[in-house]
Amino acid sequence: MKGALTGERYRVIVSSDIGGTDPDDSQSMVHYLLYSDLFDTEGFISSPMGKGRVDHFLEVIDEYEKDYHKLCRYAAYPKAENLRAMVKQGAIDPAGDKGYAQPTEGSEWIIQCAKKEDPRPLYILVWGLIEDLAQALHDAPEIAPKLRVHFIGGFNKMCGLNAYEYVRRNFPDLWMIEDNSTYRGWFVGGDQSGDWGNHSFTMRYAKDHGALGEYFTQLYEGTIKMGDTPTVSWLLGNDPTKPEELGWAGRFVKVNDMPCVPLQDQIEVFQVAELELDGPALDWPEEKPAFYLHGIDVPMPGYYLGNGKYRVRLMVREPRKISYYIVSEIPELDGLKGEFSVIEEQMATRVNAKPRLTQWWSDVLDSEYAEGIHKGAKLVNQYRREFLESFAERFERVL
Repeated sequence: MKGALTGERYRVIVSSDIGGTDPDDSQSMVHYLLYSDLFDTEGFISSPMGKGRVDHFLEVIDEYEKDYHKLCRYAAYPKAENLRAMVKQGAIDPAGDKGYAQPTEGSEWIIQCAKKEDPRPLYILVWGLIEDLAQALHDAPEIAPKLRVHFIGGFNKMCGLNAYEYVRRNFPDLWMIEDNSTYRGWFVGGDQSGDWGNHSFTMRYAKDHGALGEYFTQLYEGTIKMGDTPTVSWLLGNDPTKPEELGWAGRFVKVNDMPCVPLQDQIEVFQVAELELDGPALDWPEEKPAFYLHGIDVPMPGYYLGNGKYRVRLMVREPRKISYYIVSEIPELDGLKGEFSVIEEQMATRVNAKPRLTQWWSDVLDSEYAEGIHKGAKLVNQYRREFLESFAERFERVL
């Protein structure tokens, strides 16, 4: 095994929606900090959906500081004040149709770190919206070769489709793992017997284990989710330079493209589709949503492109039939309806596409590695006992 656990040191920025729609990012942050002696951490960026802000990063770092003297008995952990100095606010709102907006403290920090005189690549672990990465690439496209991106997609991708499409279309040589479902193996399936269940693990190995353990126990009513943690385990228990090799974060398959298609009668799970509409020619701000498409997991904003043209991008996470409708203050658009079906992802769509993406990997779709509807999850959960045993040992450090 090659990775941080064997002595390799990686430069890392975590971009997260911590404090936003899902407390699992706070769980993943506890995990990251317990292993932070192994990384050269360079930044934490708040890229929120909802109410998440930098204060939510700082909240976890405050708990870490309480345990710091205990952790330092085992290794040279980073000081809390140094970690706080790396916390930066990213984009508050999803990008409009063009996929980028204005520079943020977070996007500028990515650029600054990427331009450091260091021969090693910079690993960007994206746990939330991809907006700040897209903005950094727009503002300084020359940094792309220095980056290695592991993106927990799925819901995060769906909520930031415009930024995602900007990156995919304009940076075909970017090194990217797009993990839409494999990550679910961290908390779905695998060995959940005895103390290795999602709740029983917390009660046995986190509860009464220092400030970080008590903080962790309060999250999700003490039940593990940690959907973003596979980006960290990819650095710990995989050779991160070889996404197609199996390890704690599973493995991934190289794709020629992840094609975006016009919305039609049938699209695939996790596929980006575009619905274009004709309407009145208006003096409408390009960054202000002109309408919302309802009927999928979250309302998707559509934008005015000019010359009476409107567009919305959408994505669905599981096979089903969708009946959608449009809500708009523009009378000609308000109330429009339609239907389409969502089918399973097809490997042929990715590999038979005209080669565009030169260093892009995504989930293995073979049914033998699926956990229910979650493709690739068994490639992670087969290691559940192993990576949780390691996590339990880390909690022992704060006793």
